[in-house]
Amino acid sequence: MRGKGRKESLSDSRDLDGSYDQLTGNPPGHAKKALKQRFLKLLPCCRQPKSIPSLSENSVEDEFELSTVCHRPEGLDQLQEQTKFTRKELQVLYRGFKNECPSGIVNEESFKQIYSQFFPQGDSSTYATFLFNAFDTDHDGSVSFEDFVAGLSIILRGTIDDRLNWAFNLYDLNKDGCITKEEMLDIMKSIYDMMGKYTYPAMREEAPQEHVESFFQKMDRNKDGVVTIEEFIESCQKDENIMSSMKLFDNVI
Repeated sequence: MRGKGRKESLSDSRDLDGSYDQLTGNPPGHAKKALKQRFLKLLPCCRQPKSIPSLSENSVEDEFELSTVCHRPEGLDQLQEQTKFTRKELQVLYRGFKNECPSGIVNEESFKQIYSQFFPQGDSSTYATFLFNAFDTDHDGSVSFEDFVAGLSIILRGTIDDRLNWAFNLYDLNKDGCITKEEMLDIMKSIYDMMGKYTYPAMREEAPQEHVESFFQKMDRNKDGVVTIEEFIESCQKDENIMSSMKLFDNVI
């Protein structure tokens, strides 16, 4: 029974990344040498033990799947039901995710390292931490493929309310249900740090503080020093610039 379960799990994983031909039931032809090189390149990310068992040439693909993937995502059909991505889109996303972290999960440090590649001109580490915590909905210190596509589905395909709720969760750093001025300032500073000092026009050092003061003046309707989810959504929906930026995500992939 255990052997059967492992085979089914392996099939799900191959179904996701497109490495399994559902018509013939066979993996596509790959050069054994290329597979071995691919396997060796991925070892550091997987944090394998120092003593790695040797692989027989006839089972490179199976051993690769079973020994490196410490977390396998849910079945493709289930993920398709839970998100607003098509089957093909999920396969493309999974291949990219597994390429960056073949273990099937990504921790905070790896996430920050990956994210930094998109903003080489600045320091994205703090914002990446905030973003990681927003994706890590169960707060277990790791982001699985399910976590990743669930968040991405909301950001790219969710309703305006869905996206605003997700944004509120990002700004609510301590997850207590409201946003303080300090939390919003931390987010703004991290964004300015990420964009770098060489933007045009140049950003003034006091800009984040001014930005937060302006936002809070609009959002904190009852002037109690915090912004609730209701205040946040209502204020954003009345701001044409925010609404326009939300629509920029439509049909990104």
